[in-house]
Amino acid sequence: MKSTVVAATLCALFAATAAHADEKVLNLYTARHYQTDEALYANFTKATGIKVNRIEGKEDALLERIRSEGENSPADVLITVDASRLAKADELGVFAPVKSETLEARIPANLRTNTWFAFSTRARVIVYNKSAIKAEQVQNYEDLANPALKGKVCTRSGSHPYNLSLGAAMIEHNGVEKTEAWAKGIVANFARDPKGGDTDQIRAVAAGECGVAIANSYYVARLINSTKPEDQQVMGAVGVIWPNQANVGTHINVSGGGMLKHAPNKAAAVAFLEYLASDDAQRYFADGNNEWPVVQSVKVSNAALEKLGAFKADALPVGKLANTVAEAQKVYDRAGYR
Repeated sequence: MKSTVVAATLCALFAATAAHADEKVLNLYTARHYQTDEALYANFTKATGIKVNRIEGKEDALLERIRSEGENSPADVLITVDASRLAKADELGVFAPVKSETLEARIPANLRTNTWFAFSTRARVIVYNKSAIKAEQVQNYEDLANPALKGKVCTRSGSHPYNLSLGAAMIEHNGVEKTEAWAKGIVANFARDPKGGDTDQIRAVAAGECGVAIANSYYVARLINSTKPEDQQVMGAVGVIWPNQANVGTHINVSGGGMLKHAPNKAAAVAFLEYLASDDAQRYFADGNNEWPVVQSVKVSNAALEKLGAFKADALPVGKLANTVAEAQKVYDRAGYR
């Protein structure tokens, strides 16, 4: 990992910048590992003159690092993916409240909290094998628990944040009891034990190992955009459903971040967060990783997203969603969805 190679150098840089907080520097801890984000940082520096020092890592490792560094932490901003992970960071008290008219004006209220902000969204879609399943059988997340799909459902681990966030949304809409019955129904319908990532689920559906699966939309978009014959074959075999269009809308999740409590460069941190809500940065999120901008006025040109088409998104506030993730884990544990 690149962060391993540069960690020592960055630590030295961070030590220096902590002592000179007035320098034009931003120290960023990020769990996003997308090469296209490089352009985001370069453009921010070009526009503001603020240099970005970056450490990449997994969410848990970064949070532990921030906690162990305490008041001496050089980190200004933490960026990660999924509301459940942002909620965990918030729970640990690492974020500081941010007051910004720019962020409040540009980011919809349901996609921000007092301490962290969403900057892009992705949807949790249903993927089905067109030769084995009819589209009308899987129009809603709730349909995945239908006994008619016994032996046909594949997912990644129930303990993965993507599925926990979906479970949290189900609890908010349907209550704990119905969500637990739904989770038990999914377990009863497994084609195999949960394993792999979302792309593995899509491939398994195309191969006929499963009839239906759940996946984040950007994994589908990557396969649509791929020029590899095997990926095109996969997409020829599967159909994609925007779930729950007749009721609450399709569950969405986020990439987001916030300013850290002990940030030595607070002005730079706020400037960076505001930059991520700019038109240019929002387009990078969409074009770089096949996500949607949170700023509604931003127009993007992404062939895969256009091919997937428009959909009704669940408007559930991400803060409420994040607060229900722990309950979702308990529900999944009781249902045996691991």
